[in-house]
Amino acid sequence: MKTILFFSLLFCFTSLSYAKKISAEACAIQKGQFIFAGGECIQYVEIEGEKKETITIIVHGTWKEHTDTLSRYTPFAETINMATDITTIAIALPGYSHSSTNHLQALSHKGSENLAESKAYLSFLAELITALKKTYRAKTVNYIGHSAGAMMGATLTGMKPSLINRIALAGGRYTTHPSNKTKDRLSINTYIERVDKKTKYLLIYGTEDKISKPQATKDFYTLAKKHGLDVTLVEVKGAAHLDLDMTDTSIEAIEAILE
Repeated sequence: MKTILFFSLLFCFTSLSYAKKISAEACAIQKGQFIFAGGECIQYVEIEGEKKETITIIVHGTWKEHTDTLSRYTPFAETINMATDITTIAIALPGYSHSSTNHLQALSHKGSENLAESKAYLSFLAELITALKKTYRAKTVNYIGHSAGAMMGATLTGMKPSLINRIALAGGRYTTHPSNKTKDRLSINTYIERVDKKTKYLLIYGTEDKISKPQATKDFYTLAKKHGLDVTLVEVKGAAHLDLDMTDTSIEAIEAILE
């Protein structure tokens, strides 16, 4: 059964080796760019920008486990960097590219199709963003999330107020699925009243998105406005779920909110 945060790929980029357990010590000597945070060794790609004290973090959605998400998101990070001149970082969540699976599995793996509402996963992501903020000595954190990445980013703006300053969300779902309503399943609804009113939101939906239907984004926009949040809504005509964040319309809107 399809869910809003799960997309079966006909063509996917697979990593050269399956994700595995990697210690902090082993992580420190990995070839390439890695950071140990939240108990996981996370691979990422950084595109350096001229503007200092600000970073933009790109978080992908739910792909088949072992997918090399960085192959897909590195060009996108380069595009965002060129448009904004801000240091842009694309991360591979646990179980993707060469990121570890010490404590967490891929967002979609055997036995689970959605970890985006998991308290443990959200806590990990908060620790990862905090670690990147410290590493780059950033005062401002921008966040771009697609699908599950959008849902998690939205939740974190309330769960950890002021951690994220400007956030662009494309093709997400923002409320906990009725079948998952437990104390360990969280969404922005849980924390909406705790959000820092200075946080700027950009919500993007595609008119042809069959996985994250437009109404899901429109409903969150209405909720955000009701609570006095700084939120902008953008429609991408003819856009489906896949690559919604990478459309020209989305990139223009993201550039505007990050200025």
